[in-house]
Amino acid sequence: MSNYNAPFEIHVHGQVQLRSDVDFDQLQEALRPLWKYAGARSLASGAASAYEEEPGIQFDPKSHVLQMCWTVRGDEDFRQSLDEMCMGLNELAETGAAIEVTFYDAEFDDEDGDGPAEGAEARDDFVMLFVGPTPAAIMQVQRDLLVQDVISMMERHFDASELGGVVEEVDKLFNQRFDALVNSLELGKPPRGSGGSGGGHGGGGRRPRHLH
Repeated sequence: MSNYNAPFEIHVHGQVQLRSDVDFDQLQEALRPLWKYAGARSLASGAASAYEEEPGIQFDPKSHVLQMCWTVRGDEDFRQSLDEMCMGLNELAETGAAIEVTFYDAEFDDEDGDGPAEGAEARDDFVMLFVGPTPAAIMQVQRDLLVQDVISMMERHFDASELGGVVEEVDKLFNQRFDALVNSLELGKPPRGSGGSGGGHGGGGRRPRHLH
């Protein structure tokens, strides 16, 4: 699937804390969309990045951490592989995590080729993905990143001690979103004792914690 004439160089970067019972075979299956896209037959053979200086896809069985700093050449269809990867990692993650994906327009970095047409703009794109064992875990990561961004921006004008109210308002927004999600899941839940089961994450679990 990956080739040197592909329109994008796609970089996947992130760290995911996995459950202590997750083994290599489970991780290999969860990451199958990535290494198959790269044209490999296994995670071991597909873990290397297109760039030697990048560590690629690494799994530390002692700390149960998945590290990704991995580049593959591809096209827009790689987004489907990312969706499938996230679904697989949701089942293995211990906590919520963010994964950054950057699409670099290869034509703009092609020194030997014809290069882009005059006046053309690079088709670079950036995507932030989130994985986690529950919706609450995923929302917690989203909330923390947003708070970091808001605080970083506002500290240019205000002291950090003045921004407690801003953080509280961010928490209110996420609490409303979490409550709406729980309510929607409750509406679709079968009656107790029916024995029914459905895919996806359950509505149970704790509300995202708040940092004041």
